[in-house]
Amino acid sequence: MFRTQPAPAPVATDLNSRHAAIALGLSLPADVVLYLLLPMYAAQFGVTLAEAGMLLAANRLVRIAGYGAVARFYARNGDRLTCTIAVVAAAFCGLGYATLSGFWALLPLRLVWGLCFAALNLSTQSLATAELLGAARRSGRSRALIAMGPVLALPLGALLALWAGPRIIFCILAAFSLVAVLATRRLPAAAHGSPHGRPARRFGRPNSLDTWSFMEGLTLDGLFIVGLSYLGKDLMPGGAVVMAGSLMALRYLAEILLSPVGGHMAERFGAERLLVSLSLVTAIALAGFGLGWLWSCAALIVVLRALQLPLLPPIVARRTPGPERMHALAARAVWRDVGAGIGPMLAGLLLPVVASSWLYGICALLLAAAALACGRNPSASPDKQQGVIP
Repeated sequence: MFRTQPAPAPVATDLNSRHAAIALGLSLPADVVLYLLLPMYAAQFGVTLAEAGMLLAANRLVRIAGYGAVARFYARNGDRLTCTIAVVAAAFCGLGYATLSGFWALLPLRLVWGLCFAALNLSTQSLATAELLGAARRSGRSRALIAMGPVLALPLGALLALWAGPRIIFCILAAFSLVAVLATRRLPAAAHGSPHGRPARRFGRPNSLDTWSFMEGLTLDGLFIVGLSYLGKDLMPGGAVVMAGSLMALRYLAEILLSPVGGHMAERFGAERLLVSLSLVTAIALAGFGLGWLWSCAALIVVLRALQLPLLPPIVARRTPGPERMHALAARAVWRDVGAGIGPMLAGLLLPVVASSWLYGICALLLAAAALACGRNPSASPDKQQGVIP
């Protein structure tokens, strides 16, 4: 059975959501800067492009196996302890990126960071949806706070890479991860309760939200980010790292400006309807990205992605009320991580040998199909269907 906490007051819910988002926002930059620099400077990290893709995927893939354990630890120990451990471990990962070389030296850091992100991400989503009223608005504001760290770190990382190489930025970002302890110590300490009511099945037949989460992760968190670095390097030799870093920073700046807008739009027009329409436009932009309209379509994609980010948590919270909400959120995150873990590996293996128009065009069609499937049955509860149970 679950032990549930009393529903927090709206003001307390807003503050808790804000502190969790700040903690993740300070810890995330080392990871996103690695996505920028590792494909471009793979040799300086002692890896090949294919190995770089595997390293960028590893933090996602470990969450497929580890999200259930993280969710149980979080339920037993609460936000404060879980997030404090996560931000301290994230700081050590940043130091490792600055000092270690080679696939086998970097791989454990990526696995540890994957579990850290799982804990911080679960806390931000759980606290943002602790009250159904205003959940979309809080989710949008949470995404904006999370994005503030990466939007500053990416241009700085690109410039420092040109001036002093790709390593020194990670020492700076590790220090910011430690500063996040100040935010985690203000989170609620109470446990959420531990699930014991039913046996866990790791995988089942995915439902429509699972499929959409998978395709969003595969395309926007995997293929698009690695493709931006790899294809941009060929189009703008010399200045590619600055241009790619600026566009990746624009991705997070768009979250700051537009994720709250997406949350308000969801409350006005309906989250499911907005998810379908924005995903269809994203698919068109993704196809254009593969056809060679790199920078213009990339800018459009980052804007659309920012508007979509706050949509899934309130959909899940509405369809899965009560104590099961936390585990439903984790289940959707697992499917996104499956896609985002496969995406960088596909990019590292296929971009050198397959036309980008085919690769991104096929993925765009699959994303559009997944979005349309979500709109066909918006009233079904996803967690009464088969899916991931963490």
